[in-house]
Amino acid sequence: MAMGRQETENRRPYRLSAGVVVLRRTTAQWLFLMLRAYRNWDFPKGVVEPGEDPLAAARREVREETLIGDLEFDWGEVFQETGPYANRKIARYYLAATRTEHVTLPVSPELGRPEHDEWRWVDRDTALALASARLQPIVRWAVGTVGVA
Repeated sequence: MAMGRQETENRRPYRLSAGVVVLRRTTAQWLFLMLRAYRNWDFPKGVVEPGEDPLAAARREVREETLIGDLEFDWGEVFQETGPYANRKIARYYLAATRTEHVTLPVSPELGRPEHDEWRWVDRDTALALASARLQPIVRWAVGTVGVA
C-alpha cells in the first residue's frame, strides 16, 4: 500500500533547534533578553548539529548570537519545547541567568551581517507582548519556573 503525501510528511523527523531564555536580575525584577530578526522577536537559538548535545548547542548559539559567555543554569537543565513550526522544526529552550548587561550582535560569517537586527532587555509583560503565539508558552513557562512576579 502506497503512503500518501500527508503520511510521508508525518513520518519525517523534526529538526531540533536549541536556545536559551536568558534572564538578567536587576534590583527590581528579572529581565528577558529578546532578539529581533526582521519583525520577529525570539530568544537566542539555532539548529542542533548532528551528534551535538542540545544544551551545548544552546550555549553555543547564545555565544555566537550575543557574545554572552557567563550563563548560569541556576534552574538546572530544565527545558521547554515549542510545538512544530516552519519546515517541521521544534525549538527547545533552557533557562539561564547572566550578569552581562550590554549585548553585542556580532557579524555572522555565513551572512556577512549580524543574524539579528536588535536586542532588548524586557520585563515579563513586554516579553509576552513581543513574543509570537509560538513563544508565549515559553515565556509563561520561564515566568513560572523562575517565579517572576
